[in-house]
Amino acid sequence: MRGIGSRGDTRTRVRAASALATAMVMARTTGAFYVMGGVLGLVLTAVAPGNEGNRPLVGAAAFVALLLGISLLIWGPRLPHSVHHSYVATATVLVTVAVHWFPNTVGAISLAAFYVFVACDAAIFFSWRWLGGHIAFAIACCLWVVPSRGLPWWSGIIPAGITFGIGIVVGILTRMASDADIDVLTGLLNRRGFDRALSNAIAHATRTGQGLALVLVDLDRFQKINDHLGHRAGDAVLRRVADSWSKLLAPEQRLARYGGDAFALLLPGTTEQAAILLTEELRAAVTTGCSAGVTSWQPGESGSLLVSRADVGLYRAKQAGRNRTVLESSRQLPLAVELREAIDRGTLDVQYQPIVSLTEGATRAVGVEALLRWSSHAQPDVTTEGLIRVAEEYDLISDLDELVLRRACADAARLQETFAQLDLTLNVNVSGLELAETEYADRVSGILAETGWPAEQLVLEVTESELAAESETAIANLHKLREFGVRIAIDDFGTGYSSLSRLATLPSDILKVDQSFVASIRSDSPAPPLLGVIAALSKSLDLQVIAEGVETDYQAAVLTELGFALAQGYHYSDSHPVSELINDLNDRHGLVGAAVSEGEPSTNGWIPLDNSLDGGAPGVQG
Repeated sequence: MRGIGSRGDTRTRVRAASALATAMVMARTTGAFYVMGGVLGLVLTAVAPGNEGNRPLVGAAAFVALLLGISLLIWGPRLPHSVHHSYVATATVLVTVAVHWFPNTVGAISLAAFYVFVACDAAIFFSWRWLGGHIAFAIACCLWVVPSRGLPWWSGIIPAGITFGIGIVVGILTRMASDADIDVLTGLLNRRGFDRALSNAIAHATRTGQGLALVLVDLDRFQKINDHLGHRAGDAVLRRVADSWSKLLAPEQRLARYGGDAFALLLPGTTEQAAILLTEELRAAVTTGCSAGVTSWQPGESGSLLVSRADVGLYRAKQAGRNRTVLESSRQLPLAVELREAIDRGTLDVQYQPIVSLTEGATRAVGVEALLRWSSHAQPDVTTEGLIRVAEEYDLISDLDELVLRRACADAARLQETFAQLDLTLNVNVSGLELAETEYADRVSGILAETGWPAEQLVLEVTESELAAESETAIANLHKLREFGVRIAIDDFGTGYSSLSRLATLPSDILKVDQSFVASIRSDSPAPPLLGVIAALSKSLDLQVIAEGVETDYQAAVLTELGFALAQGYHYSDSHPVSELINDLNDRHGLVGAAVSEGEPSTNGWIPLDNSLDGGAPGVQG
């Protein structure tokens, strides 16, 4: 899960400390310094002549240094960054004790060289502020302890000066090397720095068994900003995004500018679901639309494999309509496994909800929408939307879409055989990921040929955001499907990125008004003006329009008054398997819902929708 604690600016943290300041490198380097100092101290204590000072105390200090070094090598990678300050300060104290109590003066001056270890360690891993503090402490101890051996006051200046000089030089060189891992524009890690951090994180996860998640985020349509407003404006957007996201991250979470307008986020100790939630939080924090791919690391996987899998998720997010997060999981959820088996066995259920005509005195069924229904044992409460998302995330959507379309066309053909005068419109939803597949239109054509269902009586529904995707393949598929005779419906119209200019040019025939608009029709308030605007808009653009989610007689009456010709919802009928639907319509003479009356004459089944309805738009929407 996400780290708990104070959040900070990742960019500031990266600039303030060396890119080498990872738990593993710090533990090994500081531990090595301690072990080396401890071993040398023990050797010198054992062989040095003289009876000055306190030989046992110096030996004890050396032994403590050795133990601390071993502890760092073993447990250091698990320690927080702040603990290393204590180790460095303790090293300064141990060196001072050894110099003060060493058995002879010459050896004491030699031991003062160990202050350089302190300066080097602090220079490599700490910010300039902390480096200055540690060097100042070491110099103060050196200037005091060397003269304490009976030497002149100036005797400590040479080892103190060497400590200072080496600390500053190592600090400068370390930061110059670290700058190669930093993106100059944003101050975040660059690709090289992120790959280094990823390698260290995988090594840490391998040892500790903790989780590790990776997110790749790409700003949508960023090239247009550069083209229309200039690169300076684009740079400002990148800096603003980096600042906004850095403030939302915990200290251990590493954000990088991976290249161009792409960002990478490393999340140690984080599950896939927690990574998705954080990614959604990041996306909501900026006004620029962005797409993201999320994945998690599994034992034995390399960093390149992890990045590649996240990149697949990012690609799928782009193809599905942009401005969304797609999980490319390394593990299949039990629900995904169960869904895969259900698809292979064909045990998924497809039910049908009638679409009715409001323009006649009675509500006559003129079409059906195919709806996926399935009860999962692994996750009984999963919704259809959740099921579709799992199918998209685990690369099952192609097989699922094909199964539903093939089943729906076969069932619709059975309906048409049952009702002699039937001119049924069949509506089937399509995933944006499928639309982005090059061969999708040809697959639909093949299914129509196999099932014998007329292309002119098929309507494919795609959500507005998916139609808005600037995918040449998706748009080409829509044009090709319309050439076959298939009609395209924009589902959930009004909830996406509506634009009159785009709506007039998109390859579409039908609008399905989102049910949230219909739900706002209440007897205690006026009808929403936007519904009337949509009805007029559909006539102007020669598009059919359907109102979804009709649940009351009052809503149906208002929609009829506003000029809506088609509707669907629980007010008329719930969804039914095809056999139940045939029986129900036979009993009701092609009528559904509240419009059915005992005296309604027989119509020999469903009747076709008059093509003159809704401004002469061809056929019915489904």
